[in-house]
Amino acid sequence: MTNDNRRFRFGQKLVVMLVVLFAMFAVSMVLGAANTTLWDVWLALATQAEGEKISLLREIRLPREVSVLFVGAALSVAGAIMQGMTRNPLADPGLLGLTAGANAALAVTIALLPSVNYLGTMIACFIGAAVGALLVFGMGSLKKGGFSPLRMVLAGAAVSAFLYAIAEGVALHFKISKDVSMWTAGGAIGASWSQLQIIIPCITVGMIIALILSRQLTMLSLSEEVAVGLGQKTMLVKTVLFLVIILLAGASVALVGNMAFIGLMIPHLVRPLVGTDYRFILPMSAVAGAAFMLLADTLGRTINAPYETPVAALVAMLGLPFFLLIVRKRGKSFL
Repeated sequence: MTNDNRRFRFGQKLVVMLVVLFAMFAVSMVLGAANTTLWDVWLALATQAEGEKISLLREIRLPREVSVLFVGAALSVAGAIMQGMTRNPLADPGLLGLTAGANAALAVTIALLPSVNYLGTMIACFIGAAVGALLVFGMGSLKKGGFSPLRMVLAGAAVSAFLYAIAEGVALHFKISKDVSMWTAGGAIGASWSQLQIIIPCITVGMIIALILSRQLTMLSLSEEVAVGLGQKTMLVKTVLFLVIILLAGASVALVGNMAFIGLMIPHLVRPLVGTDYRFILPMSAVAGAAFMLLADTLGRTINAPYETPVAALVAMLGLPFFLLIVRKRGKSFL
């Protein structure tokens, strides 16, 4: 199959996935504790109409759905980059310490700097994500033999447990457990336009850089020796991609709290559709991840309405069996 044919077929699949995303966004805007219709959604988005339902859609539900859309895209792209860069099928920001590090930094920031603005909170999450990732990669590379997928997952589990314990300890000591738990539940309750004005540009920049480096990432995913042989500056590429992962994961945690398994599941689900070329995997993962997060958030709002079911719990219910399935299918190559 020629490159033009591959691009054409990928374009068709991407259009279909974009239609699914648009439909899921419409469903997520209509369904909820408050009874609304597609006409109400149209009035809220396309006109200057006023009213109680219109205000609810425009000021509460719309920023919430936009936030989960971007978070789903960000975590899926971050997971795909991690899997390609480390050649580890189990890589995920939530499993390799990034979201735990961002969560611990968030708890420390709320405790010690309660008056810090949202930008400061987001920067703290970036730093925490970087620390968590460095701890995991450091522990995973201590033993001779490099980054074994199993070793990385075990290091991620240990570091994540340690960082979550720090977050819980800080929350209990400073009596801010309620504030921290609301963030770590993994949901977009209370997402506002002022937060999105900071988060969306960060996520957008991270995904654009990832797409620019997608060809180099494909080479890294095959073999570092191949990438070097083709003239790639592998250390520079890996450093930039590592910073992109921190940017995407840190921004996501700052917006919706802890969220694992999305970055693990989505890239594996899209590879049978688009193949192993990251020029196709990354954009498809972004769209599919956004649609999946909209679905999870809608289920969280409607399963037990008017009460909220934590989105992180719903995602984990799907993610954990998926994780075990990957381990069973590829387990022999992990050791």
